[in-house]
Amino acid sequence: MSARKEGAADAADAAAPLSAQEQLLWRALGRLMHVVPRLLDDDMTRACGISMTDYAVLVNLAEAEGLRLRMVDLAAATALSPSRITRVVDELRGRGLVRKAPHASDGRGAVAVLTDDGLAAARAAQPQHRASARRRVLDHVPADQLAALAEALDRVATGTLRSQARFDEGDLSR
Repeated sequence: MSARKEGAADAADAAAPLSAQEQLLWRALGRLMHVVPRLLDDDMTRACGISMTDYAVLVNLAEAEGLRLRMVDLAAATALSPSRITRVVDELRGRGLVRKAPHASDGRGAVAVLTDDGLAAARAAQPQHRASARRRVLDHVPADQLAALAEALDRVATGTLRSQARFDEGDLSR
């Protein structure tokens, strides 16, 4: 089969109706994507005064070598756009949790650096984050299904990110 016909067959398969199980999964995933982030964010904001986005930035910086990351790498690690990561870091900087520094070898680039107060905030929020993750998600997954679900969701996330990267690069051939 030619590449053109093969591509058309793939498109037809992708557009085929969902099976009952696929539909169930898709609808559950849709509800999950809308409800869980809001609940986790509410839990963190009420208990710790920081949003889940703030927490993600602080944790990624806390886990980074030297407590610092290039802004572009921090954006990728948190799945935020460059403009969004700039706004979040600027807000955290205003609260004394993060500071910005010029990149050592690239004068155009900036680095986000976790402050002592930022590290303390991340550490203080960690127990609440764990409790919220358990209450909102993990307690609802049977222990014997955790590994399989984690692997499946990782494959979905990885595949989606690869597709987005190809789209961003203009390579829609795959």
